[in-house]
Amino acid sequence: MKSYLVGGAVRDQLLGLPVSDRDYVVVGATPTELKALGYRQVGAEFPVFLHPHSGEEYALARTERKQGHGYHGFSVDFSPEVTLEEDLLRRDLTINAMAEDEHGHIVDPFHGRDDLQAGILRHVSPAFREDPLRILRVARFAARFCDRGFHIAAETMALLQQMVASGEIDHLVAERVCQEWDKAFRDANPDQFIVVLRKCGALNALAPELEELFQQSPDQPPGDATLPSTGDRALAALRQVGTQTRQPSIRFATLSGALREDKLGDLCERLSVPGRWRELALLVSQYKARCDSLDWTNKQELLKLLEALDGLRRPQRVEDFLLVCEAHALAQQATGYPPKQLLLSALDIVRSVSAKPLVEQGLSGIEIKNELNRLRLEALSR
Repeated sequence: MKSYLVGGAVRDQLLGLPVSDRDYVVVGATPTELKALGYRQVGAEFPVFLHPHSGEEYALARTERKQGHGYHGFSVDFSPEVTLEEDLLRRDLTINAMAEDEHGHIVDPFHGRDDLQAGILRHVSPAFREDPLRILRVARFAARFCDRGFHIAAETMALLQQMVASGEIDHLVAERVCQEWDKAFRDANPDQFIVVLRKCGALNALAPELEELFQQSPDQPPGDATLPSTGDRALAALRQVGTQTRQPSIRFATLSGALREDKLGDLCERLSVPGRWRELALLVSQYKARCDSLDWTNKQELLKLLEALDGLRRPQRVEDFLLVCEAHALAQQATGYPPKQLLLSALDIVRSVSAKPLVEQGLSGIEIKNELNRLRLEALSR
């Protein structure tokens, strides 16, 4: 029985990046033998064990054979006869198919180290095509390592395109797709994730509402491709906001907020996105244009916008909304976004008006609401 450090930990170690999670593969062992050593089994589909002292994950070496569609549909063999090389062969990319033994020796049967040094994302074997979720994983890695000059090998991009064209990607469940989007929107360069999905055709398959944005522009007649499309502008804004926050709900709203409400609703349902993502994206879809062109001397309209954004109860939503609006402005070479500070200042003023004195005066219900509205408008007009 031998154990090896595998996958992302080996890759990041060689890149000089901090390693947060360490996963191990065990060769030549059975579940019974690991349990006898104090390991605790946690895997349901295949045996994964927690080390009795470190709590790190140890999985039995295994092979997988495709039997159905989508992310599931695999038969798994985790017998003691499965070799390390066979286990590494089932992995997605060569840079993730390396192992390190207890002496620090790197086992690299698929030349992942060479690809790591050359900045190439290359699939390990034709079996890559059996798991369509890997399309999204490759897009994530392309985005994460974009700043290091990594690119997808031509043969791997061709395989991604074939996988999309085959329809296998259509069998992915929305929850798994959303998990990959969530990871991508928490990582570096989220715009590059979308770029790769577009290039291989996966964006149109998974989120056709977003793909449509790249076919239209509010400033040009149909068929005229000389000006940036709505999608190109959204992508530029996503690139901008990606430098300011890693909050996935803000990044998603920046990309999708240009959609009409009905299209946005379809997208959110299709991807099964969290409620927070949907809520912020809807605010951007409904109120960004209004915020961009608001007459700031009209205090009634200003107060209505703050109320529509639910800023009195949830001020953070206003800040998130404005971060999206600002990113769109800066992406179009604006020197700033004046509405941001104006709206935040107005929010502070409005929230400083308390209902407590009105309650103490004996007012109630609609009387409090009307008087609060009057006092807030009065405060904004000072």
